[in-house]
Amino acid sequence: MTAAHPIDRADVAELRERIRGAVHRPVDHGYPTVGFNVAVDRRPWAVIDAHDAGDVVAAVGFAGANDMTVAVHATGHGAVTVDGTSLLVRTSGMTAIEIDPRERTARVGAGVRWQQVLEAAAPHGLAPLCGSAPSVGVIGFLTGGGIGPLVRAVGCSSDHVREFEVVTGDGRLVHASPSENAELFWGLRGGKATLGVVTEAVIDLLPIATLYAGAMYFDAADAEVVLRRWRAWTDTLPDDADTSVAVMRLPDLPGVPAPLAGRTTVAVRYAALTTPERAEAVLAPIRAAADPILDTVGTMPYAAIGAVHADPVDPMPVVEGGVLLRDLSDGVVDEILRHAGPDVRTGLAVVEIRLLGGRFAQAPRVDSAVCHRDAVAHLYAVGVLAPEAADIAAGQVSALVASMADYSDGRRLPNFSASSDQAVIAACYDEETRSWLSALAVRFDRRGVLRAGQVVR
Repeated sequence: MTAAHPIDRADVAELRERIRGAVHRPVDHGYPTVGFNVAVDRRPWAVIDAHDAGDVVAAVGFAGANDMTVAVHATGHGAVTVDGTSLLVRTSGMTAIEIDPRERTARVGAGVRWQQVLEAAAPHGLAPLCGSAPSVGVIGFLTGGGIGPLVRAVGCSSDHVREFEVVTGDGRLVHASPSENAELFWGLRGGKATLGVVTEAVIDLLPIATLYAGAMYFDAADAEVVLRRWRAWTDTLPDDADTSVAVMRLPDLPGVPAPLAGRTTVAVRYAALTTPERAEAVLAPIRAAADPILDTVGTMPYAAIGAVHADPVDPMPVVEGGVLLRDLSDGVVDEILRHAGPDVRTGLAVVEIRLLGGRFAQAPRVDSAVCHRDAVAHLYAVGVLAPEAADIAAGQVSALVASMADYSDGRRLPNFSASSDQAVIAACYDEETRSWLSALAVRFDRRGVLRAGQVVR
């Protein structure tokens, strides 16, 4: 007779006794695990709505005792498949925020979203270095490195973390900073959930109240002119200026601005930490490229920085792909036009290039697992799995990424590479970083409890 697997003896009543928050089995009302990408299938053994760090410790301990793995979820951005051998810990209820205006820091719980920090910091004239979508969770973004609308001017968001509280795979709640558990602190910034489940972080707040930023949207007929002008313009940008460009096909739905709904446009995003006069002068060549349909660029409160990219906030089924570029030449524009130009039938809803360089390319004060800082730009493509495009979107995302072979070494960024495929994960790191993350994972997770999702193993 075959011996029973430990997971077959796992007792949900025992788990519920250990957990202050709610525990949901598949038959329970609170079980559904849909995240931001509703196309990702997640069917864990149980879902735990963690009340505090103690619940995370208990979940990891229970998983280890029953030969399970643990995956973590806050907002569901960057979700990957989870099966019945895992517990899914939801941290969305851990929403404590503490602003320290004197130290210019924010202490944030694992379920906090960037918009909450923006609103809490703004009355003090301070700002967190968030990403383009403030609806994203702070912790998941930081553990993936994090590139936002000011990545060239201020650097990688994870470079502005001061400390973490984290539950390691062996079930210990530990503090990690440059002076305490420094190796763990190194790997948590860039290594995603490889080394632990972060329950709290202390991050820098920057003295930024306003900035000159926004987006200009051009008609599809001007796509080639705008894309080529943007590409040439990026060669001239100072380091305090950030930009991205995106070919977008937005649906005709409520919430989409009327001038953009149901049509193909090209958006040039721009943000500058300088005087409005100087920022406007730098932007002038793009404003002269064509007549925009909509121009939102101007001085804005930093707390409104989400308007620069205007990323969607509602869950949807999508397929995504991204790759770092070592060369941003006219050939890149040629390929984007070939795959997603205005006359192409495509399931690609967004094709975006974010310019890198500047502070992102510089070594941080405290080293981290964030790699590939020498990349020139990042290309990102999203296909929406709507009925009319579901059969072609995935193939077109892959084909576009593959078309960048002459301009890329195939390297990736963790936050744009939601996958449990070790080949995909490996492309996010150089060989030395990947090897060291793997070694640290063995040290901090001897039982392999965190061997699930987007982790280096």
